Amino acid sequence: MRQLTALDAQFLHAESATTAAHVAGLAVLAPSHADAGAVTRERLVALLRERLHLTPALRMRLATVPFDLDRPYWVEDPGFDVAGHVHETTLADPGDDDLLAERVARIHERHLDRSRPLWEMHLIHGLTGGRVALYAKVHHCAIDGVSGAETIAALLDLTPEPRVVEPPAPPATPAVPAAPPAQASTAPGLAGMLAGAVARTVLQPARTLYSLGRMAAELDTMPLASALPGARRVAAAATRMVTGRTEELPELPVLAAPRTPFNGPIGAERRFAFGSIPLSDVKRVARDAGASVNDVVMTLCASALRTWLRERDALPDRPLIAAVPVAVRGGSGQVMGNQISVMVTPIPTDLACPRERLRVMAGMMRTAKRRFAGSPAGWLGELSSMLPAAVTALATSAVFRLASIVLPPVNLIVSNVPGPQLPLYLCGARVLAYHPMSVLTDVSGGVNITCFSYDGSLDFGILSCPDRVADVWRLMGHLRGAMDELMEQVAPPALSVPAEPAVPAGQRVPA
Repeated sequence: MRQLTALDAQFLHAESATTAAHVAGLAVLAPSHADAGAVTRERLVALLRERLHLTPALRMRLATVPFDLDRPYWVEDPGFDVAGHVHETTLADPGDDDLLAERVARIHERHLDRSRPLWEMHLIHGLTGGRVALYAKVHHCAIDGVSGAETIAALLDLTPEPRVVEPPAPPATPAVPAAPPAQASTAPGLAGMLAGAVARTVLQPARTLYSLGRMAAELDTMPLASALPGARRVAAAATRMVTGRTEELPELPVLAAPRTPFNGPIGAERRFAFGSIPLSDVKRVARDAGASVNDVVMTLCASALRTWLRERDALPDRPLIAAVPVAVRGGSGQVMGNQISVMVTPIPTDLACPRERLRVMAGMMRTAKRRFAGSPAGWLGELSSMLPAAVTALATSAVFRLASIVLPPVNLIVSNVPGPQLPLYLCGARVLAYHPMSVLTDVSGGVNITCFSYDGSLDFGILSCPDRVADVWRLMGHLRGAMDELMEQVAPPALSVPAEPAVPAGQRVPA
């Protein structure tokens, strides 16, 4: 049993009629040419049962505190059945990527049932070329992007032949009769829940002051707050108090998001597009430009968004502001919940030259990383801890909607998760690509771009609200166009040099 952190609970409270706060992924699997590589619901359920002990997030459910007076708890679900979470469907002809994306978007819209473990898997047949797809979603209060990839990885193998996974060790038998375990698999008692809620409520003022002090040290890194007069001086002073560091802080730009068509209240419907870009091309551009792979990814997103906005005569004259999730996992051994922070950075959509966009983007990311490395804590988690649980449960979704109307803090979220650079297999079938999907909220905008590097490709998943961005496939096309543009201007192919004629043996080559 473990209580959700304030950040974990925030993902629960953000949910509303128009926001479903789960993360997901779409794995596209190779066609099967043998029974050993056929992916069926029965084989997937059997695999999950065999490896369930490797993925604790899949067998836990929420136990809520009465009247939301405190954050919920994770407890083992005594009635858990894997088969109830695995579904199977078949696309109608022609089974192309458009139909697949449409089906996945419909599934992604639906909220998870909070009375059960918060996950689902959907095996989708009928794709062109005999391919099969697996869509899996888990609530964001249970996992972040990195732990989500680890959860999926527990089901994958390095060869078509599934590896042997040792079963969980049986519990030790006590030598003498012992008292029942203290709520090991059931919800904490009502008295215990209420006692914890009262204690945390009494201590909340001190917790708020503590969070304010730590957030002050990051005032210049926070959207909207960075525009306050003296934000950088306050952050420098607070950093010295909290960490004892006296070095000069890197100077960040003001993080004020301009208005765009994809910012504002969102609806409940979703659109999805996906595609891949050769990772070798991205690495080549990064190498030739003296940048990182992530710098190139951010530049591709900036370029695609710039083109999309120009098509609608809606391009702001200043950079867009993107939130970039960052994993902060340490050696705590925590396998559930969120261990993330966020870097907020401008992306140079206002620059016309692709080379200049990449140069400026790389410089912005270097500055943001230096500033992030010197931060005492993640302001996202501290912000989530500032108010009592009952207040955040009631107010979060309303505050998000109000912020989207008055002044959105960011324009969108862009996330890049590194993955393995070798082929993986599920139930004997090769995974051809893995396209991640994330969350849309009123406050973060109506489009989210996420990518995952896998086996030589950069696999993108773009999620949108059609009230804000209806033609999401066009954005995917602009990403590919941006890659072609960078390849042409930053890393053009080497000029072919005619081969010198062969020199007969023993003949001297002219100087």
